[in-house]
Amino acid sequence: MVVQIIQRAVMQGIPLLFGSTGEILTEKAGNLNLGTAGVMYVGGISGVIGAFLYEQSVEVLNPALAIIIPVLACLLGSLIMGLIYSFLTVSLRANQNVTGLALTTFGVGFGNFFGGSLIKITGLDVPSITLTRTSLCFQKSLPFASKLGWFGDVFLSYSFLAYVAVAIAIICTIYFNRTRSGLKLRAVGENPATADAAGINVEKYKYLSICLGSMIAGLGGLYYVMDYACGIWSNDAFGDRGWLAIAIVIFAIWRPNLSIVGSILFGGLFIVHNYIPGLTFASQELIKMTPYVVTIIVLIVISMLRKREFQPPESLGLSYFREDR
Repeated sequence: MVVQIIQRAVMQGIPLLFGSTGEILTEKAGNLNLGTAGVMYVGGISGVIGAFLYEQSVEVLNPALAIIIPVLACLLGSLIMGLIYSFLTVSLRANQNVTGLALTTFGVGFGNFFGGSLIKITGLDVPSITLTRTSLCFQKSLPFASKLGWFGDVFLSYSFLAYVAVAIAIICTIYFNRTRSGLKLRAVGENPATADAAGINVEKYKYLSICLGSMIAGLGGLYYVMDYACGIWSNDAFGDRGWLAIAIVIFAIWRPNLSIVGSILFGGLFIVHNYIPGLTFASQELIKMTPYVVTIIVLIVISMLRKREFQPPESLGLSYFREDR
């Protein structure tokens, strides 16, 4: 029972980990992207489109192509969303909050439109697309995991994208703290005017962090569809996972390594009501609120501590006007 809960918590948390890591990378450069939910949605539907077109074109899937095509499609769709946000907020200096919310609305509408179109193409009566063959390629786990008992079930029974998510979070942590480029990125997020005066290309670092962050977040949408949902795409099924990913950024105090723990914790809180017998609908909804309550508590605590290392980048959410330097 406990092992099963942990497994489901990890699987639920991996999309959140992708989203929160991508958002942390974006915010470290001073840009608050509230469009993460839309980016993840577009990443998911882009991967679905790639997988759908490939499945329709062949009778026997090549496992390598069945993975590569949806991943590349997902990265491309997410990159385009990142470029749109970058152009609007960095080049045109549009309000970041408004742009992010507009991006979420656009992303959800984009996903629902193309998802609905694919459903019509299939001609099925059910309002969903099933990509079982592609999903099986994504869901493959280490063959010896089942032979290692509870250890294998807890740590080694997941698909490759789960380990990619953890690896990206660890790499980002090392990048921020141990590399010259990472320190420059953090400098841009703290004080872009000072970074600019020191010869750092502020616009380049902002574009790169937003685009790479969007591509990472988009993989969360692909993982949800191909692994967690077993290859089934239904419009509006993604829920509020994009917003939970943003909440984890605060919970993890802008540290990707802590977002690994936060994502699994939030994933567990999101599904734990399924394992508590006798709960009413109202009680289930209250339990689902727990991640947000935890985030609010963490936000209050770090505000009271007033330690700089617990605070967001100083220029977060503010457009940089070089003329004011």
